[in-house]
Amino acid sequence: MTDSRMFWLIFCIVLIGLFYLLSPIITPFLVSALLAYLGDPVTDRLEKLHLSRSISVIIVFMFFTLMAALIVIILIPTIDNQFHLLSTKLPDYIGWIKTTVIPKINTLIPINANNLNIEGIQETISNNLGNAANAFQQILSGLRKPANFIVTTATYLFLIPVVTFYLLRDWDILIAKLNELVPRQYYDTVQVLTSRSDEVLAGFLRGQLFVMLALGIIYATGLSIIGLDMAIIIGLFSGFVSFVPYLGLIVGIAIAGLMAVIQFQDLMHPFQVIIVFTVAQMIEGVFLTPMFVGDRTGLHPVAVIFSVLAGGQLFGFMGILLALPAAAVINVFLSYFKEHYLQSDIYCDDEEKTDDEKTIIMSEEATEKSL
Repeated sequence: MTDSRMFWLIFCIVLIGLFYLLSPIITPFLVSALLAYLGDPVTDRLEKLHLSRSISVIIVFMFFTLMAALIVIILIPTIDNQFHLLSTKLPDYIGWIKTTVIPKINTLIPINANNLNIEGIQETISNNLGNAANAFQQILSGLRKPANFIVTTATYLFLIPVVTFYLLRDWDILIAKLNELVPRQYYDTVQVLTSRSDEVLAGFLRGQLFVMLALGIIYATGLSIIGLDMAIIIGLFSGFVSFVPYLGLIVGIAIAGLMAVIQFQDLMHPFQVIIVFTVAQMIEGVFLTPMFVGDRTGLHPVAVIFSVLAGGQLFGFMGILLALPAAAVINVFLSYFKEHYLQSDIYCDDEEKTDDEKTIIMSEEATEKSL
């Protein structure tokens, strides 16, 4: 291994180590960088309308602020109310299961109802629902671990907007300066990798996230029309997990269907649930994904699940949000290195290489020498 390659290997290891050690404080900066990345194309378009960069940034920044305010003011209290609604109706649901469902099951499969401990199940569910509802109330009031929670929240609320504003304002300048620092002999390689990464990230962040949000809204709206309790929670959750192919559909139908059976105690409403998810899936497959995503991230579903779990383990909730974009970029690098590995002497002998492969390698070597 040459000295330059050893240097870059050590540099990457140190960088990854620092990234891990600084993970508790680096999260708001990563979120700000992603927001700036999302807002830069819109800012550039506003500049083409003869607006200054600062004015364009302020407009985009106000839009981000409005979206965050709507989530805090409308969405979180609505979810909190649905948790409370379910907790009040839970005894009736449990009673129906105990008096109607279990006897019917008992006619098919002999069981001892006393062994099911229905009261214990009800108490467990009630406690979990109460904890979930309290979590939303604590988010709103900042009462959980008062000192640490308030300081952390205040830090995030201050850092993310400020860092996002400055990154968005100077985004093009920062990209240009980073390009100047790239070693000339690796410039073409870096350009290829950044171009592919940008294409994948744009497809995910500006495409897949929109599809997930649209699906969540469609699910929640359809389930609300049916009159299902927890419609917004189930709908948004199903949309959120739809980044794994068919997972949102399967999970949504299972949870919403079970909820419909318990709430309405008939078969018509579960059938309506299936219709809602089927129509939403058709809209996603025919219109949303082809229009906004294209080929997606190119990640295998298992890789998607692993990246989300790993992100959550390393960086908490923010790690879950950042896991897929990071995994998509890593996948770009791995694909690039795979292409070169398949053309390398390690993979095949010179005799096995085609004339075209030899020509490509020779031209690359000549280009590197000229640079």
